[in-house]
Amino acid sequence: MGPPESLTAAVEPLSGREQTVLSYLPTMLTTAEIASEMFVSVNTVKTHLKSIYRKLDVARRRDAVRRARALHLL
Repeated sequence: MGPPESLTAAVEPLSGREQTVLSYLPTMLTTAEIASEMFVSVNTVKTHLKSIYRKLDVARRRDAVRRARALHLL
């Protein structure tokens, strides 16, 4: 793996709402609880999660948190 700068350049930027959802991922909140905190539907959160996972090239919440921390997004 190369330096963090090259990793960041390879990642498509997250939208503001995706960044907000990402900030909740290290917590113990469920998807429904995140939706409630953000005043959006569960489906909206799930859509943001799919996009975050795609952009970070991960398949699970734990992996997304780990990758986001490595990229200094969290």
